[in-house]
Amino acid sequence: MKKEYDLSKLKGQKNPYASQLKKQITIRLGTDVISYFKELAVETGMPYQNLINLYLRDCVVSEKKPHLKWTR
Repeated sequence: MKKEYDLSKLKGQKNPYASQLKKQITIRLGTDVISYFKELAVETGMPYQNLINLYLRDCVVSEKKPHLKWTR
């Protein structure tokens, strides 16, 4: 390995997969849900939106489904 590299000749390239990684959406969440994840964000030092994404990803991977019971 070289001790020094000349990075001035490198051209910046966009990640071709970036558009497939995440998609911006609008979603309505309860204020209590947002507060919970914001508090968790302070504890972990991770942005709350990333925490929400990680939780939802875990639901997808483990195929969790909500238990809904409709009453009349």
